[in-house]
Amino acid sequence: MTRDSTSLPTAPQAAPVAAVAGQRVGPDRAMLPVRSPAPAESATPAFIAVDCIAVLVAGALLDGTQRDVALMVQLTALTLLLNAHAHLYRAGFVPAVLDELPALAARVAVVWCAAGPLVAIGSSAPAPGPALLFGCFGIQLTLVCGLRAVVHGHRRRAARSRPRPALVVGGSSSTHRLCAMLTQHPEYGLLPVGTVTTRQSVPQQPDEVPTLPVLSSPEDVTRAVVQNGVRDVLVLPHENAPDHMDLVTLLHPYGCTVWLLGSHRADAPSMARMSRHVWGYAYRQLEPPAGGRRVPAAKRALDLVGAGLMLLLALPVLLVSAAAVRISDGPGVLFRQERVGMHGRLFVLLKFRTLRPADHRESDTTWSVAHDERVSQVGRFLRRSSLDELPQLWNVLRGDMSLVGPRPERPYFVSQFSRTYPRYAARHRMVVGLTGLAQVHGLRGDTSIEDRCRFDNHYIDQWSWWQDVCILLRTALSLIRPAGS
Repeated sequence: MTRDSTSLPTAPQAAPVAAVAGQRVGPDRAMLPVRSPAPAESATPAFIAVDCIAVLVAGALLDGTQRDVALMVQLTALTLLLNAHAHLYRAGFVPAVLDELPALAARVAVVWCAAGPLVAIGSSAPAPGPALLFGCFGIQLTLVCGLRAVVHGHRRRAARSRPRPALVVGGSSSTHRLCAMLTQHPEYGLLPVGTVTTRQSVPQQPDEVPTLPVLSSPEDVTRAVVQNGVRDVLVLPHENAPDHMDLVTLLHPYGCTVWLLGSHRADAPSMARMSRHVWGYAYRQLEPPAGGRRVPAAKRALDLVGAGLMLLLALPVLLVSAAAVRISDGPGVLFRQERVGMHGRLFVLLKFRTLRPADHRESDTTWSVAHDERVSQVGRFLRRSSLDELPQLWNVLRGDMSLVGPRPERPYFVSQFSRTYPRYAARHRMVVGLTGLAQVHGLRGDTSIEDRCRFDNHYIDQWSWWQDVCILLRTALSLIRPAGS
């Protein structure tokens, strides 16, 4: 747990907009403003719940001697496995039950064909007859289709009201046509926020398309993903488009789904059925490479055990600190602030309040000042000892943060630093932390953001469970003799 910052470090001269944003300079183009990312909506939990409900209701038709807990668990597990293998929990852009009906019917039929042998093996009751099994099949299929239709309807309404930011990859003319189509058809729930091409010079975009940044380097792409909360990347095969799998490898750690599109079967011979399309463009999801990196299970286990033990041990300190803040500075013991976490997702960070900002804009856009006169003696001690960071252990238990990782920053400064410092946005490949490699090397307070960025990316590239343990031990030693902030 370390002090984030004290005064705004002197940044090097910012690069020209064309170099940073990968776009032409001129009055007709401007960087899109940083926006709060739409939450990544997944229909998987709802679909799983639908399948479980349908199996249980259909199983109620079975005789009491045939139906037992073991049988229902087996039928439910078989249903989930078959649907997951067929990717039926992976919804398309405009989901429709009729498109899914053949696959759903086939798998429900398999489940109830297996029910007879399972009853015969698991109990002495007679196996259900064909008529009973057909009735169970019909009820489950009807329920699944009806409930899925409700889920799909909710997703379509959500897509229209709050579309997800997306990048479009391909040649200049093809990407412009696709961007115009997505703008004209909000039912797909995708809002283009940038185009990606290997060519620097691009023609003027059509009038119906908002002026979008043209991204031409990996740094530009990752910066746009983090700043805009991009979760979908649409790839149109073209000679000026980056390699598909290079994009998947680059963007998978940021939680992005890469979709390969084609206007007809000749463009994409391995496309999914044409019933799944985006305004006539067949599409399929590009799978991440084997071993695609996610938050390692060992790291999460260390977080849960470590944060849980630290909260128990620090409970008296937390209570005393909270009481001291309340007595010294009045009501409002905790300070809540929006920070940027892994893959650019926003979360609310908790601290003990050490001063009361004039308004939200001051706390969101003003760098902390070491000798602010509003900081009380209690607040100054909490900052110097890093005790004001202790409530973030709750963020760790929630999964917003890790014990070790790049320190989270406010969205305003993430936007500024991403434009100024190379690979700053790449820090968000890993879950943010209470402390990190940069902090144990003294990079806190009024120190170089560029150096911190380099340390953070080195930590992510060379991550190991033992490295986290070493950083925690070094942080504990530094807290014994705090340097202040």
